[in-house]
Amino acid sequence: MKVITRFPPSPTGNLHIGSVRTALFNYLFARHHGGKIHLRFENTDEERSKREYEQNILDSLSWLGLTFDPICDKQYWRQSERKEIYRTYLKKLVDTGKAYVSKESATTLESSSPDPLPHRLSVSRRARERGAEGKRRDEVIRFKNPNKKISFEDLIRGHIEFDTTELGDMVIAKSLEEPLYHLAVVIDDSEMDITHVLRGEDHISNTPRQILLQEALGLARPAYAHIPLILAPDRSKLSKRHGAVSVTEYRDRGYLKEALLNYLALLGWNPGSDREIFSLAELVQVFDLSKVQKGGAIFNEEKLRWINKEYLRRVDPKEFVRHIPESLLAGKTDIQRESISEMLFDRVSVYGDMQTGLDSGEFEYLSRDPTYEKELLRWKKSGESPTLHLEAVRSLLENLPAASFRKSRLKEVIFPYAEEKGKGNVLWPMRVALSGRAESPDPFALAAMLGKEVTLRRLSHALNSLR
Repeated sequence: MKVITRFPPSPTGNLHIGSVRTALFNYLFARHHGGKIHLRFENTDEERSKREYEQNILDSLSWLGLTFDPICDKQYWRQSERKEIYRTYLKKLVDTGKAYVSKESATTLESSSPDPLPHRLSVSRRARERGAEGKRRDEVIRFKNPNKKISFEDLIRGHIEFDTTELGDMVIAKSLEEPLYHLAVVIDDSEMDITHVLRGEDHISNTPRQILLQEALGLARPAYAHIPLILAPDRSKLSKRHGAVSVTEYRDRGYLKEALLNYLALLGWNPGSDREIFSLAELVQVFDLSKVQKGGAIFNEEKLRWINKEYLRRVDPKEFVRHIPESLLAGKTDIQRESISEMLFDRVSVYGDMQTGLDSGEFEYLSRDPTYEKELLRWKKSGESPTLHLEAVRSLLENLPAASFRKSRLKEVIFPYAEEKGKGNVLWPMRVALSGRAESPDPFALAAMLGKEVTLRRLSHALNSLR
């Protein structure tokens, strides 16, 4: 089966995760069938389209590792560079009577929208069709609607039929030099030889409009598949208020690109098994469009964090250390640095968690002696004083060389005594003495991260406070 798909972002903002999921599905479908995928920037709305947004999109796709096939010796197309091509098609429509120049009064422009445009073409875009920034146009080009029923077989949703009569004569250009979205899309899809259009379900209402234009121009109709939208937990459309952010923000938060792609692939698609971790190459192998669901997919950042944690487990330790904020390691010995790295590796799900913890004071015990109420040193399930146990722990550690202050060795030295006297009775006051907290890494990890000198000083301070 010949497959050529496309990803056509509008550079009017940074690349959003919903758009990435669309790009990913197109990529997986094309690569699974040994086909091609092309990139184009749909910037007919030149007032809102900006080169910095275009660069953000390119940077995001590059970071994710999604590659595109060049077309006509270009890595991608810009619609703003193809106006002369659109003009030729538009003139053909006008010359054959399938479109016409419409003289419109201010009242007509204000009140007679060619269609309700409930999805892709919002009210704001409809206003721009009539003239930028509120300026009313006295003349536009409208498509002469044949007022017929249009049907197509959606590869995900099955048979869909529209009565286009209610659309009226839709505006397709402001002038011969200013095509609008629907016309440019139809022409580009044809000239790119697009065989399959995979896009969000919010584009369903655009499809009959574009089919009408394809038929009027004598262009081939691609196959259509409309994928479910990504929804917020309350099943409303995902927006920034729900935490939806640009791809580069996820990158800067410390998410791994492999985890982000893996998670987005599972939003609205199921491999047919319980497996959840896939590399990009594995996703290409197993991707099946028939397994894309019809209902909206709920975005769950906790699930994304879980998947990211699974990928972090596979990261080389040297690569992990490179992401640790230097202030957590400054002035530490090699053994301490290694111990801190091990603790963070166990606790964080995203690289950014380390900076978040640092900013919140979670790791304050690594750089300054803690303060706490001495009652916190007493194990809650015991009525006995922790003094004797802290003295015993300090005595055991005093005899241990500083070079042996590793978590495994510290546990070998202290754990037999803790098992004999009660683990809570021994390990709880040791933990509090070293961190000043009821919740922190285990006391062996704490001692390894702090080193011998600081560990003994904090144990002595705890004993002094008890006395």
